[in-house]
Amino acid sequence: MARSRRLGQLGLIAVAIIWGNGFVASSLALAYFNPFQILAIRFTLAFVVLVVLNLKRLRTLKKPTVIKSAFLGVILYLAFMFQTIGLQYTTPSRNAFLTAVNVVIVPFLGLLIFRKKIPIKGLIGAIVSFLGIAFISLDTSKLTFLNRGDVLTLVCACFFALHIFFTDIFVKEDQAWAITLIQMGGAAACSLLMLVFNGGTMPSLSQQSLVPVLYLGLISTLVAYFLQTYSQMYTTSSEAAVILSTEAFFGMLGAVLLLNEVVNLQMIIGAILIFLGILIVELKPKAKKLSEGEERI
Repeated sequence: MARSRRLGQLGLIAVAIIWGNGFVASSLALAYFNPFQILAIRFTLAFVVLVVLNLKRLRTLKKPTVIKSAFLGVILYLAFMFQTIGLQYTTPSRNAFLTAVNVVIVPFLGLLIFRKKIPIKGLIGAIVSFLGIAFISLDTSKLTFLNRGDVLTLVCACFFALHIFFTDIFVKEDQAWAITLIQMGGAAACSLLMLVFNGGTMPSLSQQSLVPVLYLGLISTLVAYFLQTYSQMYTTSSEAAVILSTEAFFGMLGAVLLLNEVVNLQMIIGAILIFLGILIVELKPKAKKLSEGEERI
C-alpha cells in the first residue's frame, strides 16, 4: 500500500511538471491560434488518439462509467473555458493566482458534499502552497479589488477543484483508461460546440505550430490526465490538490529555461512555500493509514 501511494504521488508530480511546461506550450501556441481553437485541438486530438488506442475495449464500456466520465469532461472544459474568458478581463498573474484557489477549495468540497473531516495537515499544507502560488504569480503592485475577470477565474478554480474531487471518487469505481477516454470525449464535444458557437473554425497546422499543439494535445492532455486519473487511485483528493499546485513552480522553471524569464526573490520564496506545503501534508507517522482523518463526521 505504501509503495502504491508513493507511485501515485510520483505520478502526480509528473503531471504537475507536464502541466507546468504546458504554460510554455500555450504561450507558443497563442502565436498561431485563439484560445477556443487551442482547446478544440487539444481535447479533440487527445480523444481521437485514445479511441484508436482502445478500439477493442470500447464495447466493454458501461453506461454508468460513460455518464460519470462525461460529467468529468464537462467540468474540465468549463474550468478551461472560464479561465480563458476570465483572462480577457484580468491580468495573467491574477488569472493564475486565482485559478490556484482550487487547492484550498478541495478539502471544503469533501466537508460540504460528504461531510468528511478536513485533515488539519492537509488544510495547512494547502494554505501554505496557496501562499506560495501567490508569491510566484501575483503582481502586488497591480493588486486591486475583484473585477469581472477575477470573478470568472474564481468560477474556473471551483470547477478545477470539482474535477479533482470527483476524479478522486470515480477512480475508486472505474478503470482509469475508460474515465480518461470518455472525459476527453466530453471535453472535446464541448470545445467543438463552443468553437462553432463563437464563429470559429478548426485552423490549419503549420510546421511551426505543430510542436506546441502536439504537446498540449498528447502530453499535457492525453498523458497528463490519464496519469492524474491513475495516480489518484492511490492518493486523497486533498493530497492530489497540493501536489498538483506545484504546477506553478514548474511553469516558472519552464519559463526560465525555455523562455528566458528572469527569476526574482519573490519567485524563489513562492517555490519554497509550495514545497513546504507538500512536506506538511506528507510528513505523517508511518502507523497512520492513508484514509485516517477523512472519516465521515
